[in-house]
Amino acid sequence: MNIRTRISRAALLFAVFSVSALTPPNAFARDMSANEVRGTDISDQWRGSRGLVTKGSDGKVIYLFGEVQPSVVCSPLQVCDIELQAGEVVRDVLVGDTVRWKVEPATSGPVNRQATHLIVKPSEPGLVTSMVVTTSLRTYHIQLKSHSTNYMARIGFEYPDDISAKLADINARLEANTIPGAGVPAERLNFGYSVSGKARWRPARVYGDGAKTYIQFPRSISGQDAPVLFVVSGGENRIVNYRMKGDMMIVDYDVDRAVLVSGTGRTQEKVTIRRGGQ
Repeated sequence: MNIRTRISRAALLFAVFSVSALTPPNAFARDMSANEVRGTDISDQWRGSRGLVTKGSDGKVIYLFGEVQPSVVCSPLQVCDIELQAGEVVRDVLVGDTVRWKVEPATSGPVNRQATHLIVKPSEPGLVTSMVVTTSLRTYHIQLKSHSTNYMARIGFEYPDDISAKLADINARLEANTIPGAGVPAERLNFGYSVSGKARWRPARVYGDGAKTYIQFPRSISGQDAPVLFVVSGGENRIVNYRMKGDMMIVDYDVDRAVLVSGTGRTQEKVTIRRGGQ
């Protein structure tokens, strides 16, 4: 082998080594498709949006749930308290960096309406990771950042569903003089009932006056058979007296929880009514 051949081979090896050393590992991956580019742009826009941040009670930093990805700033030797909605049951907590971030659960409030707190602690400043929290009601996607001195002591959320429920409560009170139960002052009517389940006759509104419960159905139910009502008491279904007046079912009982059922088998429709989210 002559010297020119040895030099050519050496140059080739050097060129291959240089390209391998300087080229990022993902440079040889295929380019992203148009949909992948659009998807990452949408995600980046959602994660990078500022959104609305307000001050809540006791110094909480309040985010509107679902508007943007909340960015929570924590600091070593301090704790960040992320408080979830009362009654919400946490199922899983997934953190991108489980080595340098520590997340511990805590609870507050009465047993039947406990609120879960996620206590977040970073090991050092300058960290960025993400956290996904799945619960009985929703899924939280949260970005975690660590700073040497600055941190958010308390974080909470405002929920669009709660705002809608409050507006419905206000509207119902304003209309109280046109619906059964108006013989009782509006401030004594309780509109704090939740309705869950799907049915063609799903109640539009439920309220009580302390002695009776009023279940208002869509107008289309008039002239049709009303669903069967079961009041849940002591873990058992009980039948209580009620009467229909147009599209209104008037129950002679102060209901905490009830079940409305119509049909059988695959065609069965069922709706659950709970007072105060119980």
